Amino acid sequence: MEPFTERTPRVVSAVKLLRGAERRKTGRFLVEGENAVTEALASVPVHELFFTEHAADRYPGLIEHADADGVRSSLVTDRAIRALSDTVTPPGVVAVCDLLDVPLDTAVTSQTRLLAVPVAISEPGNAGTVIRVADAVGADAAILAGDSVDPHNGKCVRSSAGSLFHLPIVRERSVDAVLDALASAGIQILATAADGEVDLDAADDLLARPTAWLFGNEAHGLDPAVAARADHRVRIPIRGRAESLNLATAASICLYASARVQGRQS
Repeated sequence: MEPFTERTPRVVSAVKLLRGAERRKTGRFLVEGENAVTEALASVPVHELFFTEHAADRYPGLIEHADADGVRSSLVTDRAIRALSDTVTPPGVVAVCDLLDVPLDTAVTSQTRLLAVPVAISEPGNAGTVIRVADAVGADAAILAGDSVDPHNGKCVRSSAGSLFHLPIVRERSVDAVLDALASAGIQILATAADGEVDLDAADDLLARPTAWLFGNEAHGLDPAVAARADHRVRIPIRGRAESLNLATAASICLYASARVQGRQS
């Protein structure tokens, strides 16, 4: 059987999923690369798998796994895989999966202990890294609040290194709805701020409580009105000469600090 080309209707349909509007319309997105596709097969419905001849030789176990799961798998040309990829050097294997969003009330409950809440985050690499860190420290979920990047964006999926499939991901455009839900569930809200009244090094008593960390936009930080709704504004002490920390680094430090203190209680 000849491999599918970039003009084959099923490939053409899948290529459209590189656009956010098509992802919203169909409820599906693309996942590429051996690691991410392996995580997808273990975690969510996978509707289709496209792979090149080189990928079939390199990842035979992956193709066999998909076949065993009844996934419709298709050999495609190198040009077709380039059309399906948004990377310079496509890894040769792409899956079509269901979107991963869950409702806000699924992630925010009376049992929730730790949440990452980036607000109006716009850089997909940062979003993926925050999701990866949240997964690494054992957070309960990541909530992308406000006008945030689509976590199903290809760069975000890659930056999450598979973590997108490991914990609940919420998208909620209304920041007020997120803050109201957190307050109703009894989860304290901590916001990062360079001039915060609480020093992270002296915050262990606070960090022991169920916590949602708010992280602001890369360029502008948190909106003052959003920061004002936090229970506390926390500063990360900088002892060297760096002027500030980027979003992903600040999120890593704060989420780890909470996980460290909460881990003592378990």
